[in-house]
Amino acid sequence: MNSEHVQDLGDRIVETLKTIYDPEIPVDIFELGLIYDVFVSENNDVKILMTLTSPNCPVAETLPVEIEEKVKTIDVVNNAEVEITFDPMWTQDMMSEEAKLELGFL
Repeated sequence: MNSEHVQDLGDRIVETLKTIYDPEIPVDIFELGLIYDVFVSENNDVKILMTLTSPNCPVAETLPVEIEEKVKTIDVVNNAEVEITFDPMWTQDMMSEEAKLELGFL
């Protein structure tokens, strides 16, 4: 698979992630900095390494499923899996400038 194809798929995955919002904060999960990494295998299996704003996050059960389902709707994605990590713990510093501006932190 050429790197251009992988880059294009990566961009499509990011666009999809930007449609998913944390229910408590009016900013998408990508701009919040909850997505740590996105891996795409040669057969277009996607693995997303992410965190939550806190270990007690009320969407800990449902958000990963929503992400997997939405990423699987990308026509070339074979499978999607979300892995939650709390290493490192999420902090407000991980938010994009756009998110900080949106929430009034700048």
